Amino acid sequence: MAARTGRKTGAGDGGAKGAKPRRGSGGIYAPGAGSRQFISGIASNLNIGCELGPPRTECAPGALFGWADRLWVVAYVSSKAKSGVGCGLYEITPDLELIKRPESLVGTYTNRMAHYESNQLFIGPYAIDSQRKVRVIEELADVRLCSTMRHLEDPAGKVYMLGMEGEFFELDVGTLRARRLFDLCSELSIPKDRWPHFKAGYSAFGRVVVASNTYEHRDYEGEECAGRLAEWDGKEWRILEKAPFCEVTGLADFSKTMFATGWDKASAILKVYTSRDAQWRTYRLPMASHCFDHGWSTEWPRIRQTEHERYLMDCHGTFFELCPWAYRNRIWGVRPISTHLWVLGDFCSWRGYLVLGADNASAIGARNTLCGEPQSGLWFGKTDDLWSFGKPSGWGGPWRETDVRAGEPSDPYLMTGYEHKVLHLVNDSSEQVNFDVQADFLGDDSRWVSYAKLRVDGGGYLHHEFPAGFSAHWVRLVADRDCRATAWFTYT
Repeated sequence: MAARTGRKTGAGDGGAKGAKPRRGSGGIYAPGAGSRQFISGIASNLNIGCELGPPRTECAPGALFGWADRLWVVAYVSSKAKSGVGCGLYEITPDLELIKRPESLVGTYTNRMAHYESNQLFIGPYAIDSQRKVRVIEELADVRLCSTMRHLEDPAGKVYMLGMEGEFFELDVGTLRARRLFDLCSELSIPKDRWPHFKAGYSAFGRVVVASNTYEHRDYEGEECAGRLAEWDGKEWRILEKAPFCEVTGLADFSKTMFATGWDKASAILKVYTSRDAQWRTYRLPMASHCFDHGWSTEWPRIRQTEHERYLMDCHGTFFELCPWAYRNRIWGVRPISTHLWVLGDFCSWRGYLVLGADNASAIGARNTLCGEPQSGLWFGKTDDLWSFGKPSGWGGPWRETDVRAGEPSDPYLMTGYEHKVLHLVNDSSEQVNFDVQADFLGDDSRWVSYAKLRVDGGGYLHHEFPAGFSAHWVRLVADRDCRATAWFTYT
């Protein structure tokens, strides 16, 4: 949606003089932006681009952050490409001037964190103070930095830095000297012939949590699992999930929760940590598209606070509203907003805007011969604009060719916010199975009621259409005997 705070378009601006612009039609000028024109929320001058190479690469905003009266943008390139590219560190002024900083380096950087004790922003391999002085972390310039986290023992003097290949450092915030602590590929037993793809890390409640989203055909076929969600208590590492995970974040003691997102071949996954009982719980969400199923295609779907103390979650092609609070150690209020196909490196609130940074055009080395210069624009709009994007839809379920135990409920699967709903049930075992479909209409995962009991013969299939207007918040299934089953929901 176009920014609506400027003057109306004129004849030379894409519309009749004085005409009221249509929604999303563009031709709107941002205040103070001179001749810079926003079309559907995008201004051509606010674009991050690379040269054609060699090497040919991709170019996208990896991190966005409002700091020291500027919007800071760090761009990433594919792999560790260095030559023939032109991205780096940028600052955007309140008048929407895009300035490339002279300290710019070329690399794959997607980390950002405000360190309030030292009053510095850590973004990419840079430390930026409150006067916009930029220092380069020279020791980490060649690391594909994906996360900066608070230190468990010395939060005022140090931070942790995570690289995409599993390099885990501690960094002195004053001297910017780094010390390598771990090779997480070794610590987390990631197969040596797999390309590690760490995407995020977060620390709170006496633990560091990291996410890696390696996933391709071997993972899909169940031959091995190279993705990881893992935590470290300062003494030892523990694997929480052997599955691809993209994001982990939280608001620490403020909400006493942490969130992690990932997926498997059954559905998207939301894991929630509640500090009051020190437990992780698993919830399942629909996939809006299979375009995000490969580890390289997800890039950095994020969870970010937008507006005031509210979370906006981008997960597998859907924007969700997410409340950071937990009651009775359960989360409330997850609901879909819209579907999309954007690969979003980051998004944030800045000066009343919601700013989205997408990976728009990637040459994929020499593979995509129909792509021109790698480049990506920034989208400026309001959070409410997201409701005008694609209507929520998706598919998935708690089971996909899963070995199910009798009487053991499946993970809760999201149902609210979708218009038409169908359940497909397959029983791959040789005996008849009765499936109890249970609904949680309150949304707090505390009271489940039986909605229907569906009988499926051995080797059989059944589908059930939910009536128009029916919507619980979560749905789950319970089988009356051990079996191998698929429970697949299609929401349109």
